Amino acid sequence: MPQEKKPRFTLGTVDDMFTTQEMRDDAKLARIHEIPLDEIDEFPEHPYKVKDDEDMMNLVESIRENGVLTPATVRKKEDGRYEMLSGHRRWRACQLLGMDTLRCEIVELDRDAATIFMCDSNLQRTTILPSENAFAYKMRLDAMKRQAGRPTKNASPVATNLGRADVELASQVGEGKDNIRRYIRLTELIPQLLEMVDEGKIALRPAVEISYLPKDLQKELLDNIEMEACTPSHDQAVRMKGLFKQDKLTPEVISAIMQEEKPNQREGNPAG
Repeated sequence: MPQEKKPRFTLGTVDDMFTTQEMRDDAKLARIHEIPLDEIDEFPEHPYKVKDDEDMMNLVESIRENGVLTPATVRKKEDGRYEMLSGHRRWRACQLLGMDTLRCEIVELDRDAATIFMCDSNLQRTTILPSENAFAYKMRLDAMKRQAGRPTKNASPVATNLGRADVELASQVGEGKDNIRRYIRLTELIPQLLEMVDEGKIALRPAVEISYLPKDLQKELLDNIEMEACTPSHDQAVRMKGLFKQDKLTPEVISAIMQEEKPNQREGNPAG
């Protein structure tokens, strides 16, 4: 009996055979809705600042003239309201214009997937402050770790390895894992010191060292920064961290360290 020949092709799914690109586009358009602004809530602890600055006014004028060209992205919450994932600035611009609704794409995501989506969607911003990176990386890494603790049928070994979450994050955002850890440390700073990092008055490396000090000593340091009109150098920050670990860092010691003259401050330069 002659051997049966194997077929030279396999049948695809119904979608593969009959769904056209136009149909796919129509399906996406079906998810676009005009949602009342007052039914949309800000993402909890949204790490990216939305300011009524010059860039915002430019966005307002653009939307006034052209409308919202790119829909925002929201997810529907259990209470029937919507949660903003991508488009906080467009949402605010529409509020300033007195508009009633915002064009939005509705996606179905759980809390951790929504957190990752929200953080990723803001990586395209032209300017991202250190504090924004700090809280966004922390939120995203925490979400990734929680997802890794809930392995799915097709989960990859890397995704389910908690120790590799920071490596995976570094690869996804194009940042070194050590730098990601440094940024996340900034979330331990008191708000006033973190603002100084955003303003470029304190560099990243000394800020990371300062973040290991308890809040009361950070406040002592802030008082000395304001009194001496200077910020700590990396060397001074390292020493303060070391002295704290030895239980030898007191307000008096902080004051003595901050009164040291640094070469770049002899002409009244406040940069540390």
